[in-house]
Amino acid sequence: MRKPGKPSFTFEFKLEVVRRYVSGEATALELAREHGLSSPKLVETWGRAYRSEGEEALRPKRKGRPAGGASAPADSELERLRAENLLLSAEVAYLKKLRALREQGRG
Repeated sequence: MRKPGKPSFTFEFKLEVVRRYVSGEATALELAREHGLSSPKLVETWGRAYRSEGEEALRPKRKGRPAGGASAPADSELERLRAENLLLSAEVAYLKKLRALREQGRG
């Protein structure tokens, strides 16, 4: 069930309104009244986004935090490599110390 509040508009609806606005066929105020929009500013905002980013700017955006898809494997790979690097550095330091102690015993 949807919460009452801001209405959402389909991509096709926005595109039709914006094309009429950008072409000069109607003003933002006329389009807002014709389609029952809350404010002509909404039409102007859609128009600005359309001019700067094209049609894709009018498509609905996913809300919330992005799923752990693309960036998570890269992050986990980086963390794995860092942990491996730390382990190998400790091993090298241990072996250097062991070699130094053996050299002391012989000398």
